Amino acid sequence: MMVSTKGRYALRIMIDLAENGQNSPVSLKDIAEREDIGIKYLEIIVASLNKNGLLESVRGKNGGYKLNKRPEEYSISSILNAAEGSLAPVACVETDSCENAHCCKTYTLWKELDDVIENFLSSKTLADII
Repeated sequence: MMVSTKGRYALRIMIDLAENGQNSPVSLKDIAEREDIGIKYLEIIVASLNKNGLLESVRGKNGGYKLNKRPEEYSISSILNAAEGSLAPVACVETDSCENAHCCKTYTLWKELDDVIENFLSSKTLADII
């Protein structure tokens, strides 16, 4: 498993919103400048986070984005999964429906690794990072 740039940036965006968006929405332009992320790439990542219900979009002159919940209510797992899709180390453990699981000598290893990754990332919150 390797977290891509998209996942790493998603986490940085969420941290930025937690630190700067307590009182009002934060514009993508401001996030892009602070985090040194291209605005087009930022738009793609924020769309994924918004689609997965992690952000609230506010329209208008003073619009932007803000968190839907308090930072301690966001697991790192939920943020990375929203950005990356799956964090499974191999495709066969992604859906728990591998037809070869019963005879594959390595399936249990990959499943245990997937569980360790998920448990670790689920145990950490946005507040822990801030």
